[in-house]
Amino acid sequence: MQHELDALESNETWSLVDLPPGKCPIGCKWVFKAKHKPYVTIDRYKARLVAKGYTQTEGIEYFETFSPVVKITTIRFILSLASAKGWILHQLDVNNAFLHDDLDE
Repeated sequence: MQHELDALESNETWSLVDLPPGKCPIGCKWVFKAKHKPYVTIDRYKARLVAKGYTQTEGIEYFETFSPVVKITTIRFILSLASAKGWILHQLDVNNAFLHDDLDE
């Protein structure tokens, strides 16, 4: 949990501001997950602090959403291209990912 809080703070994820009149703050909760090695042994534990965004109303509290996902066809294409070209592939586990942009909401 401390590692997650340190990452949020070092990335300047938020700044404290006064709550607008008539608005309620959005809550948050901790989500815990065990990351496994092959053969079911536990490698490490991860903790994420997530906002309870389901309490927001589209068009009032927010206007756009962003979810970085990749289609399975894109993964298959990259794998087949790497195989055809003889490229070496490496796996990368991203520890923290943030959208670095100013939000108006």
